[in-house]
Amino acid sequence: MDYIKLTLKPGKEQSLLRFHPWVFSGAIKKIDGNPTEGEIVEVNDSTGKFIALGHYQPSSISVRIVSFTNTSIDKEFWRNRIQNAITLRKTLGLYQSKHTNIFRLIHGEGDIMPGLIVDIYGKTAVMQCHSLGMYNIRQIIAELIIEQFEAVTSVFDKSAGTLPFKASISPVDGYLIGKESDDTLLEYGNRFEVSWIEGQKTGFFIDQRENRLLLQHYSKDKSVLNTFGYTGGFSVYALKGGAKKVITVDSSQKAIELTKKNIDLNFSNEVNHEAFCSDVFEYMRLSDEKFDIIVLDPPAFAKHNDALRNALQAYKRLNAAAIRKLNPGGILFTFSCSQIVNKENFRNAVFSGCAIVGRQVKILHQLTQPADHPINIYHPEGEYLKGLVLQVE
Repeated sequence: MDYIKLTLKPGKEQSLLRFHPWVFSGAIKKIDGNPTEGEIVEVNDSTGKFIALGHYQPSSISVRIVSFTNTSIDKEFWRNRIQNAITLRKTLGLYQSKHTNIFRLIHGEGDIMPGLIVDIYGKTAVMQCHSLGMYNIRQIIAELIIEQFEAVTSVFDKSAGTLPFKASISPVDGYLIGKESDDTLLEYGNRFEVSWIEGQKTGFFIDQRENRLLLQHYSKDKSVLNTFGYTGGFSVYALKGGAKKVITVDSSQKAIELTKKNIDLNFSNEVNHEAFCSDVFEYMRLSDEKFDIIVLDPPAFAKHNDALRNALQAYKRLNAAAIRKLNPGGILFTFSCSQIVNKENFRNAVFSGCAIVGRQVKILHQLTQPADHPINIYHPEGEYLKGLVLQVE
């Protein structure tokens, strides 16, 4: 098939020859035609030699590469991509697991489907498109998921809030196939209520699954403070691990109510859990209580480079405040989910927070996203979740 050709400036093909999946606008010498946003274009080097095919978009990232082979980008092409994604989740033991039916099926560049996220919630697949190229084929993707994943009966599109602002469309979230079901949603046997219609992201922070399980192992007979609690996932795991007391703090009253529901779903007997709707900084400033374990899982403090400096200052202040609230020998689980903040940035910010307080600190674990959020080795930007588990003397 003939595609509109995009020619790079001399030398600008080097990152693509190393299989990086993005073409930036500054690398482009000329475009032979007027591609529409989301259209497949052919990327050539300055001599006209083929390099790759990808979705075009008029932004700083001008092309998201879908293939480094000159092939037809048709339904069969996407079928193979989805089959590969499912095969990986089978290898990970997530496909039709008896104790976990919440996981990520497609993780953008990590599954060589840039601009597309698909999460599984029982019998429902929830899709978010971050490019118009993927949005334009959302119905095909939905049909292929139903075809290839026998346990899934519904596909919900939640792309209205994730498409690039330049896309001149008016997307509306809704079911592409099937309808809402009342599945019991499980993560390592823990039950959760998830709203992909109203919740953040696709409804649940799936990427913290293994880190929640790690917290469970540390929690026996400990007092735990879970900040930015959202669904209360870390709180559920702490209580499952035998924590003597858990407090959840979030600035959203809806999040607090959801946390309470998830605690009730998992514990029929009385458990020592309290939930407070409060700004986290304010809560730690006003509370006299100290804890054995504190979890810091804030939203992304930086979504673009201009905000990086302020974000790093916020991480420093937040970690310093938490360290002050830890008992001697206490454990801090601290995270950044901002792609702009790399591992070195984050670790330096946490280091600065520790130094401000002046306590001895050991790194016990260096954490990242789980294997169902794979990182394309040629696309280091895909490693967005950073975490440290620290012991504070």
